Amino acid sequence: MSDPGALDPNSPMAAMPDMGVDWPDLAQPDAPLGQLPSAPGDLPLLTPAAPDLAPKSKDAKKQAKVAQTTEATGERRYALTIDGLSGVPDAGEIKSRFDALSSLQQAAGKPANVAQIDRRAREDSGLLRDLLRAYGYYDAEVDARVGNLAAPTTSGDTRLAVTMAVEVGPLYRFASIALNGVAQTGADSVALVRAFAVRKGDAVNADKVTAGVAALKAALGTNGYAFATVSDPDVTVDHATHEATLALTVDPGDKMRFGAFHISGTKFVFGAKHVQLLSRLHPGDVYDTDRIEDLRRALIQTGLVSVAQITPVRTADPKVVDLDVHLERAPPRTIAGTLGYVQGSRITAGQLGYLSTETVSTLGYGTGQGVTAEVDWTHRNLFPPEGSLTLRGLLGTQEQLASAIFRRNNFRTRDQALITQFTLDHLNVPAFAAKTASLAASIERQTNIIWQKKWTYAYGVELVASDERDEILATGEPRRATYYVGAIPLSLSYDGSDDLLNPTRGYRLSAHVSPEISFRGKAFEYVRLQLDGSAYQPVGRVVFAERIRLGSIQGASAGSIAPTRRFYSGGGGSVRGFGYQKIGPRDPNNDPVGGASVAEFGLEARIRFGNFGIVPFLDGGNLYSGSVPKFTGLHYGTGLGVRYYTSFGPVRVDVGTPINREKGDSRVAVYVSLGQAF
Repeated sequence: MSDPGALDPNSPMAAMPDMGVDWPDLAQPDAPLGQLPSAPGDLPLLTPAAPDLAPKSKDAKKQAKVAQTTEATGERRYALTIDGLSGVPDAGEIKSRFDALSSLQQAAGKPANVAQIDRRAREDSGLLRDLLRAYGYYDAEVDARVGNLAAPTTSGDTRLAVTMAVEVGPLYRFASIALNGVAQTGADSVALVRAFAVRKGDAVNADKVTAGVAALKAALGTNGYAFATVSDPDVTVDHATHEATLALTVDPGDKMRFGAFHISGTKFVFGAKHVQLLSRLHPGDVYDTDRIEDLRRALIQTGLVSVAQITPVRTADPKVVDLDVHLERAPPRTIAGTLGYVQGSRITAGQLGYLSTETVSTLGYGTGQGVTAEVDWTHRNLFPPEGSLTLRGLLGTQEQLASAIFRRNNFRTRDQALITQFTLDHLNVPAFAAKTASLAASIERQTNIIWQKKWTYAYGVELVASDERDEILATGEPRRATYYVGAIPLSLSYDGSDDLLNPTRGYRLSAHVSPEISFRGKAFEYVRLQLDGSAYQPVGRVVFAERIRLGSIQGASAGSIAPTRRFYSGGGGSVRGFGYQKIGPRDPNNDPVGGASVAEFGLEARIRFGNFGIVPFLDGGNLYSGSVPKFTGLHYGTGLGVRYYTSFGPVRVDVGTPINREKGDSRVAVYVSLGQAF
């Protein structure tokens, strides 16, 4: 007897009127995908539109064409929003990382069909869920929804709204932290635990754990554990208690001391002795990876090394480690050319004490300072180690110069340079004309962008023979004389600013003293003194900057010393708005004659907008015939500067005008250079 409830395979299939999959109702913003309407006529993308026979503008035709293409392909533009992150402390960081990785965001603005948008939304919901878990929200859920936006875009198509609805859930925290093996380091364990920086009760944040592991490895290296190993972190999550445990296994090995350097490479650049001079790590010192990285950077900074790899090497003594320094040579020769205008005030060895900066800078333009063409040839290691020779030639409308400069960097100690220079110079400026031969030598402690020094100094000697022509102040009559000068320039500087080329806070002070003896018929002595100071204060996006300069020549009048040894004022590195050397006493021909003392100041407001900035400024100053500045009769210049901030420093363009202009002064002066004015 057959079962009346059993199915007969030969019977026809019964009707199933309820079977089907609904199409999404795009009129509802939150309608989930996968629900099709019962009738094809409900598909809004496929409904034909009545033809528009009215004449259309060019833009209207373009919009109609885009709309027609959209109708044919079923593609839509879309807009993405994330709901539910408002109460998350790290919401901004999570959103930023999501935007950088999101498939939807990377293709934003490009039309796509519903299937493509759905696929991207599902991918991104998983991405956002993973990001939330990385920040400790292990129960986070993300629901991707697609719907219609009411407002059409300017191109005529209707955008889809893609929404990530987030439920973050509770924040998981560490119930325990175990750094297994750290106790073997004894007294160093306190510093190692502090370096890890993840504590019981902290959020289970993957980034902080990764950073803690890196900091722990670095701390092991700086405390002498050259061959220490650290396992990957083991994190166990308890969803019932919303807590996690973390365990690391550390094998510190022996605490090592440094033994010696061994040099390797296809081409040796330095010997072990010079590498030791550059290093802050000495035999017997505790192994320290920070000092090793410092040495690697110092080797690259020489300009003679293209590759510097430093590797610890075990020795027969289990607690002593040697270092293998693998070096590859960089090209030793350089040829450079410059075509442009000279910039700033002329800086001589006697003025500042830096013998290597005697020639005029060519890194910019200054009104009324002439055109120059310059060629330099340098061999950076002609006299190893680090003994360079530079041959320099300059041809300009105001100056012609030839010089040979020998420079040994890291002389006897790190960051100290020995510099000798022989120069033949012909200079013709409004204040004087001079044909000069000079020989100078100095020792300097240097600063640079990588290692900005607080204290720097320079001391040396200078011998000068100069045939100079100027004009008598009282009568304007031409005068020619030959001067023989011997000088001992000295300088000491303190830099408490935060950046070498673009300071935003702190201050700088420098003092320059140059006792000199001059022979012109008979010998006489005098001393040149100069004090410079500047300060910087940030207020929001504005940096207020101020500077002051005071100079004095003691023991001789301005008229008795060589014109090239006097003070001058005016120009891009002085009082902007005035031409080069245009401030101060002038002869009857309206040419500057220099002075025995100087007083200057400068005020700036550096306002930055991203990579650009504007700088309103006010400068003032004057020269005096007496040896003590009187601070009277100041000449003022004002103007506006523009800055373009690059990775190596700001490019400066300043346009200034004199406030109390005198006869012969231009109404506008322009200055272009690299770096701030002070």
